[in-house]
Amino acid sequence: MSPEMARMVVRAAGPGIIRWIGVRPGRHAPVQAVETVQIAEHGLIGDRRTRPGKRAVSLIQWEHLPVIAALAGHEAVTPDILRRNIAVSGLNLLMLRKARFRLGTALLQGTGLCAPCSRMEEALGQGGFNAVRGHGGITAEVISPGNAALGDRVTLDSAPEDTHED
Repeated sequence: MSPEMARMVVRAAGPGIIRWIGVRPGRHAPVQAVETVQIAEHGLIGDRRTRPGKRAVSLIQWEHLPVIAALAGHEAVTPDILRRNIAVSGLNLLMLRKARFRLGTALLQGTGLCAPCSRMEEALGQGGFNAVRGHGGITAEVISPGNAALGDRVTLDSAPEDTHED
């Protein structure tokens, strides 16, 4: 990849903004929307995750929600139905999938794509799995705990390890 292309891959028009935060208190429990959250090594306080890992936090692109709704045949889809932790607008999440980034005061490391699970058929009906495919967002591990709130910025902290496009 050329140096100019590498710079473009990590360049955004501006910071992202946290639009929605949700915690999943149990495996099949309804997702609870919150305005602020503490992010610990294992993920969001109040979420079902109890140990650190590459899937400690899940993020979804706010702008993809209408696309998922259209593909699933719904008027609208909300982030809680998709069981993600954070919905972000204004920043393409794919640029963060292998990068370090700030989410509020926490530092996270993007670890990969967040693929849909079979429960999307249950949540969205027939075709729900494929409606989310390619629009499921990313997963991240927590490097440094902190706090996040609605309206907080999401910014790149370091360039991705691998800047080639898939």
